[in-house]
Amino acid sequence: MSDLRELYQTTILDHNRNPRNARRPVDSTCEARGDNPLCGDQVTLYATVEDGTIRDVGFEGSGCAISTAAASLMTERVKGMSVEEFVKLFDRYHELVTAPHGVETHASELGKLAVFEGVREFPMRVKCATLAWHTLRSALAGGDTVTTE
Repeated sequence: MSDLRELYQTTILDHNRNPRNARRPVDSTCEARGDNPLCGDQVTLYATVEDGTIRDVGFEGSGCAISTAAASLMTERVKGMSVEEFVKLFDRYHELVTAPHGVETHASELGKLAVFEGVREFPMRVKCATLAWHTLRSALAGGDTVTTE
């Protein structure tokens, strides 16, 4: 196993065992629920948005290691971003996990989020890696429930 692949696995396992921002912010201004019935992942995303900026974000729920780690890493990354910046990051992240093998994804621009690049080789896991992202996007747009089916 390559050192890089081992680092990626270590990061995902760490964020699964010790998820960051696994809480409901007291002053959240928007929320949405996400469900992945095939895997059993369920997540609720909460955000505190002030003047177009994501001031705080958290999540509650249960899911597989990839789903939990994706929510944890996402919440770390988006705090302090404008909603517009989040949408751009969402698009780059989605490309990272869905691009066909061999297509350059600019993973280096995504920092720690690059650990999910290998997910694109496992189409059933893409839903796990993107559930929290789709759910936060929904929360920021008004809060519809998101499902992967």
